[in-house]
Amino acid sequence: MSASSPAPVPALRLPPKALIAMIHVAALPGTPGAALSPAKIARQAAAEARVLASAGFDALLIENMHDAPYVMGRQDPAVVACMTACALAVKAAVPGLPLGVQVLATGNAEAVAIAHASGAEFVRCENFAFAHVADEGLMATAEAGPLLRYRRLINAAGVALVCDVRKKHASHAITADVSLSQACHAAEFFGASGVIITGAHTGDPTSPDDLAQASEATALPVWVGSGTSPANVRAMLAHADAIIVGSYIKRAGDWRAGPDPRRCKALLKAAGR
Repeated sequence: MSASSPAPVPALRLPPKALIAMIHVAALPGTPGAALSPAKIARQAAAEARVLASAGFDALLIENMHDAPYVMGRQDPAVVACMTACALAVKAAVPGLPLGVQVLATGNAEAVAIAHASGAEFVRCENFAFAHVADEGLMATAEAGPLLRYRRLINAAGVALVCDVRKKHASHAITADVSLSQACHAAEFFGASGVIITGAHTGDPTSPDDLAQASEATALPVWVGSGTSPANVRAMLAHADAIIVGSYIKRAGDWRAGPDPRRCKALLKAAGR
């Protein structure tokens, strides 16, 4: 399948077995939980980036998870503007680390534009191939076709698309006859730069069996998207090319809190760093 991909696939320039730390930026203007100014949100994201870079993570990913409940489709201009400010602040704070962007929910074109403007290297993309029902509602149209055309339109071909397969917080009953291997093949054929395998919800461990199946099904890098801790990080790395960590490294293991340097150190040590 990879030889017949419909578009050149940007390479993900990360070290082998990369550990990627998640920065959950504070609730953005116009969302139900918003409380901080855009400048303070960006400063907070930059401060967290410095902590995570000092701990030894290989890359960072910013996400607007505090904006729950999410809306699908076109995102508010204030969200796009503030996520761009956060990306620029993080890049300035730790210029040597690769950065990714995710805009919830299905703000994939917005994420590509933010990455292109800020110098971020990749985006995390929902709903790249196949429809499904998420907790935000029906994600009825696969993103790949419009998204790759938009990336070409704005000359952002260097922004890599790392795509969730069987996205968490979603039902996949309508594609129950599509195996995980077939879903990975579809993402590869449509031009993804990598695939992300997760548990069912935030913080749920990813199945090592799913990781093994995905790594056998595709030549793309396979990333872990949820549930990594010191207890299972070696099992994850046995099959994964990279791991995104968002919950364990926060204070008390709560994704809503800031990073805990002791938990960061424990995870990295368990991973053999």
